Amino acid sequence: MSRQLRALLLLLLVAACGRGGGYGESPRQLEDACAILRERPEYRRAFRAAERRWGVPTHVQMATIYQESKFVSDARTPYRYTLGVIPMGRQSSAFGYSQALDGTWDEYLAEAGSRRARRDNIHDATDFMGWYMSKTRESLNIPMHDARNQYLAYHEGRTGFARGSYNQKAWLVRVAGTVEERAARYQAQLRRCN
Repeated sequence: MSRQLRALLLLLLVAACGRGGGYGESPRQLEDACAILRERPEYRRAFRAAERRWGVPTHVQMATIYQESKFVSDARTPYRYTLGVIPMGRQSSAFGYSQALDGTWDEYLAEAGSRRARRDNIHDATDFMGWYMSKTRESLNIPMHDARNQYLAYHEGRTGFARGSYNQKAWLVRVAGTVEERAARYQAQLRRCN
């Protein structure tokens, strides 16, 4: 095999193994919605597409993704350990930007998604989130701009939210308040940079 062909094959292998510009990692300035969108212009397109299709405002999507994955495309839940050292698998099947569970993702694919949709793709993750929150609005009458309650229903599931399961989780109620505050901050920032 020629030297040039080997070099080309090696270059293609390295490119195939990469993360596409470091997009497995989160953007640098997570506190600034405008900086996030400047650094990752494809995020803006994904948020707008989900907002057009499902009606979920960009700032609500961004605050939810921040809370779920800190914008890390391949985020996973931590491992569980027995006796403090023996790994027993992950805490859940949640994966990707939206931390969608396997079963819920499969339901989304069957109802609204593309067969090739991936949880580590920002466009697919935001579309999933829009689909889920749209169904939450239909079944629980939670407005799309209500970041706090949309997040609680997203985290607990619609059935859990309807039962009020979050009321026994003070930490989750605090987190939902943080999501609401972040959504408001992102909304104000987006008004200035749009």
